[in-house]
Amino acid sequence: MKRTGEVILPLHWGHAPPWLVQRMKALADEMIRVMVLDKGTESVLDHLADPYWFQAFGCVLGFDWHSSGLTTVVSGVLKNVLKFERHGVILAGGKGSASRQDYPLVKSQN
Repeated sequence: MKRTGEVILPLHWGHAPPWLVQRMKALADEMIRVMVLDKGTESVLDHLADPYWFQAFGCVLGFDWHSSGLTTVVSGVLKNVLKFERHGVILAGGKGSASRQDYPLVKSQN
């Protein structure tokens, strides 16, 4: 990867405002749904794995704190939004007690 510069990403304390998280959830739900319809779940996973795309996605969702908090907040939003039946993808894990929450398991078609 070509080095193009550097950036300082300060750590912001606190929580994202609830009104913003609700808007982020609504927008993320629709954006991921359209991405799945347009290019399929593989494309969604490829995009989510790209750190530059992920950072831009967080900004598009309205979370403009350019720091490590973006990853945590956007991941939390996606964990709440992604449903296998709707998107073909779920997100597992998380921070603290959120990482131990139950997830709906995909039932096999046997």
